[in-house]
Amino acid sequence: MLKFFPVVLIVGARQTGKTTLAKKKKKKCGLGWSYYDLQKGKDFDFVSRDYDFFFRENAENVILDEAQELPQLFKELRGIVDSNREKKGRFILTGSSSPNLLKEASDSLAGRIGIVEVGTLKVNEILEVPLSPFYNIFKGSFSSDKVISLLKDKDIQTQEHDTIKYLLSGGYPEPVLANNQKFYRLWMENYYQTYINRDVKKLFPKLDSIKYRRFIDILSGLSGTIINKSSVGRSLNVSEVTIRDYLEIAHSTFIWRFIPSYEKSKVKSVTKMPKGVFRDTGLAHYLAGITSRDQLIKYSNVGLNFESFVIEEILKGIGTLDIGRWEYYYYRTRNGSEVDLILEGLFGLLPIEIKFGTHTTLKQLTSLRKFIKDNDLKLGIVINNSNQMKKLCDNVVQIPVSYL
Repeated sequence: MLKFFPVVLIVGARQTGKTTLAKKKKKKCGLGWSYYDLQKGKDFDFVSRDYDFFFRENAENVILDEAQELPQLFKELRGIVDSNREKKGRFILTGSSSPNLLKEASDSLAGRIGIVEVGTLKVNEILEVPLSPFYNIFKGSFSSDKVISLLKDKDIQTQEHDTIKYLLSGGYPEPVLANNQKFYRLWMENYYQTYINRDVKKLFPKLDSIKYRRFIDILSGLSGTIINKSSVGRSLNVSEVTIRDYLEIAHSTFIWRFIPSYEKSKVKSVTKMPKGVFRDTGLAHYLAGITSRDQLIKYSNVGLNFESFVIEEILKGIGTLDIGRWEYYYYRTRNGSEVDLILEGLFGLLPIEIKFGTHTTLKQLTSLRKFIKDNDLKLGIVINNSNQMKKLCDNVVQIPVSYL
């Protein structure tokens, strides 16, 4: 991204570690990069006191962390960038959860800034291994031959791992990499309190933080569903409009992800309401009091949380590829036919069904196979906890979740 834009803005759930990502980026970039944390008074004053002086002394190779603290920065950067538009990779900005941050960046630096969303860690990042060869199927036009060729790919099988462990713990870097249960619990509680009491309260000062906290608690148990705003509103004694606003806040602060309905199908009875997933299963399980593998396996929502985990893993993986524009959806009809995830891009259209168990029967594939037939597709994928990649029928391939 640095090669293409003068300014790169990094946002996302991983930014909750404050300066951690920016400092790592500074180290990766090497010597010659200057780093400023705008949550520190000294750095804030130095940058904002005299923009002309600051950018004269720091014309390039500058990392500005927590950029949402200084909205004027984006307007000032526009003139600096335009004075030497051909020079790329001059500034890296990072920011915590902030809808206003994206708005300021888009309004002031349109065409001059590349925005990168960095989510929580993908499992291969935790394991420090390369991205799975599975994602090669999205390079170029999608075809059944590409998926079937994975059956013979030995490299993909070397990445097999215990997915349940990472389903339980999620992917926030500091608590996961520390590998200490006491620290994990303390970090999660501190993050949750900071998210509610600092980030959200600062962004939305009129928000009822007590009710929003209760809303997030409820939301953590509704991953993978279409939210009944009326029902949730009654639980909190607030209106449907308020619940809609809460959902928008959760989505824009990277706690929740809306997944739109796939409405291009030939079938007329498609449900058009979006569903959503809680983006980090570790946080969802923490809020539900699920702290052990045994508790997780017996948890009533384990199937839906597994679905959310797989969706996030896939979207993170595809997000690392240079494949042009692509979109994600889910599919549901009023008579109950459903496909958990549908990917569409230059590679084609790929429906994916997600099952927590190790065995998936043909009866469980009814909706997937019907979608394949209705949309004239050659293939669909089932992802489950099996340990073998194989064809389940002529047009459906099973892929173990550990191969993602």
